[in-house]
Amino acid sequence: MHEVGSEFALGMRPIPRLPDGHNGQTHGLAQTTRAMISDPKLPFASEPSSVGELKSPADATAPSVSGQLPVPRPSPSFARLWLRRIGVLLFVFLCATLGVMLMILPWRPEWSDNPLLLSYPTLRQMFASGFARGVATGLGALNVWIGFWEAIQYREEE
Repeated sequence: MHEVGSEFALGMRPIPRLPDGHNGQTHGLAQTTRAMISDPKLPFASEPSSVGELKSPADATAPSVSGQLPVPRPSPSFARLWLRRIGVLLFVFLCATLGVMLMILPWRPEWSDNPLLLSYPTLRQMFASGFARGVATGLGALNVWIGFWEAIQYREEE
């Protein structure tokens, strides 16, 4: 059996029950049944509280070890920050360029009148089909989307 104070230290709360004489339904339940907080990111409750009183993980502060202040995360260096910015810029530029090329090139005559395909008439016919052109255009649009999504989602670490 656990002590009443130790269950709150473990982040558990007792489940409210009906009296044992109520239609005999709760008589078979063990008296040590407790409910756990289901979200592991939430802090442990040190005292009984309702779900509405719990703090979000962003608001909860990490407990410090032996009373010390939490160690701040080191900020990235100037060179590392600019390398990341240039890397994201190059990735967006590459995705946008390849995407636009894949959207335009399949509808140009060079797509099917390619000197590499002249000796393979069956492959040339497959590349000239609307299906192959549509697939290439769709992949180009997806590539442009990925590039711009990466640019929108870019956040500098503080």
